[in-house]
Amino acid sequence: MSKLLRSWPLAGLLAAMLVGGAVAIVAVHGGSIEGVRLVVRITARTSLLLFGLAFTASAMIRLWPGTFTRWQRANRRQLGVSFAVSHLVHAAALIALASLDRALFMSLTTPVSITSGGLAYVFIIAMAATSFDRTAAMIGPRAWRLLHTAGAWYIWISFAVAYGKRVPLSAFYWPFFAVVIALLVARLMARYMPRRATA
Repeated sequence: MSKLLRSWPLAGLLAAMLVGGAVAIVAVHGGSIEGVRLVVRITARTSLLLFGLAFTASAMIRLWPGTFTRWQRANRRQLGVSFAVSHLVHAAALIALASLDRALFMSLTTPVSITSGGLAYVFIIAMAATSFDRTAAMIGPRAWRLLHTAGAWYIWISFAVAYGKRVPLSAFYWPFFAVVIALLVARLMARYMPRRATA
């Protein structure tokens, strides 16, 4: 596989695509609210995709060993960091939306969701910061494992709540909620089913 599609070049490529795409969308829409809201929606999807790939990397290689799942596991850290970039772009778009139309922003959220989302971002930033060998060594393997396990599950819950509460409002959100549940199923299957050889 191309060197550009693995390890840190992969993370750099994904980050450039995410940031560049967001800037292009806003520019095309002339910095309007519509453009900002489009960035919010798109990055919500890219964040779910990238988080899902990182969250299930170990599970997928156990359940379905193959070229793609070996790539997925080998690049788990880079996918996680790319998820962090995607969700930070998402946060920047939300802040821009709040600046452009505070009333609209407040109608789309609540103090509880802002607080719980803020905690998710604390985990995201901490996990991204400790996804490098040097920073991971600084906090030690025990703290690293605790942080990344607790953070991953908290973020999964955040996605489950975010999409789950929208399902009764529109059938459009069913596929996204189904993806969130599928992530959980994959993790549970990998934990409780006999492991296959990964070679």
